[in-house]
Amino acid sequence: MDTDTLRLFVAAAERLNITAAGRDLGLAPAMSSNRLAKLEKELGVELLHRTTRKVSLSQDGAAFLPYAREIISQAQAGRAALGEDNLSPSGVLRFAAPSSFAQLHIIPLLPEFQKRYPDITLDLRLSDTRFDIIDGSFDLALRNAPLKDSSLLGRKLSDDSRVLCASPAYLDQFGTPATPEEMKGHQFLAWSDMGPREILHKNGQTAVLDPKKMVCRTVLDDGTSQRLATLAGMGISINSLWSVAHDLAAGRLVQTLPEWRLNDQSVLWLIYPKSNVLTPKVRCFMDFLVERLPEGQLLQE
Repeated sequence: MDTDTLRLFVAAAERLNITAAGRDLGLAPAMSSNRLAKLEKELGVELLHRTTRKVSLSQDGAAFLPYAREIISQAQAGRAALGEDNLSPSGVLRFAAPSSFAQLHIIPLLPEFQKRYPDITLDLRLSDTRFDIIDGSFDLALRNAPLKDSSLLGRKLSDDSRVLCASPAYLDQFGTPATPEEMKGHQFLAWSDMGPREILHKNGQTAVLDPKKMVCRTVLDDGTSQRLATLAGMGISINSLWSVAHDLAAGRLVQTLPEWRLNDQSVLWLIYPKSNVLTPKVRCFMDFLVERLPEGQLLQE
């Protein structure tokens, strides 16, 4: 199976434009169409639906697409193993990350990354709703959770300490809780998961933070929205330290119960499917993020 034709198929599937995909690879429109037709004949399926007006991915094409990407990645990794790793990393890098983290810490770095690696195209899916990295055919993803999935490998970026905080205006109006017990009755900005959370004191003592014992009039499942609502004085919230460190340092937010933190052992992981060879484009992006986002910087107030 010709990897150049597979690259053409992947490009056409991503752009839904055979002519444009061929042009990117230096192929004339007729040659692009002929190569894809030969691939479909070889596989015995129609990968792309074509009309005079548009191109769409068939069901068989969608099923074959992650395998085509994997074959291309394996071929690229094989060339690197044979001493061709001095070639500039290239290709489309599909990366999924929480939008809150990406907006604050990744997007500002991308111009530098693209200057270093001009042959890599970034296809980013940024959402606080978690994507399935394997079903979504992602090369790499950022997750802020314990790494429990045995089908994935990961590289630690940082611990993900989560703290309670509120605005000075809120605390002036409603008072500052001194113990977990005093959180009862306070306005709380909740996530959709309203289950109790364990919090941990620096001396090892634990307590339970139960949203049902607080006043939860606002439920937000987006980290940036949580931070903005907290700044607006709408209540006490749980936020990742990487999200609110600058606000705490500037006095725009105040850490409540400062000797306590959420006890969920959450870690920021850069993860990729175990079945994937770590290709040059993925490795260089991981190295870049680890270099430019050291843990001390992320958690510094």
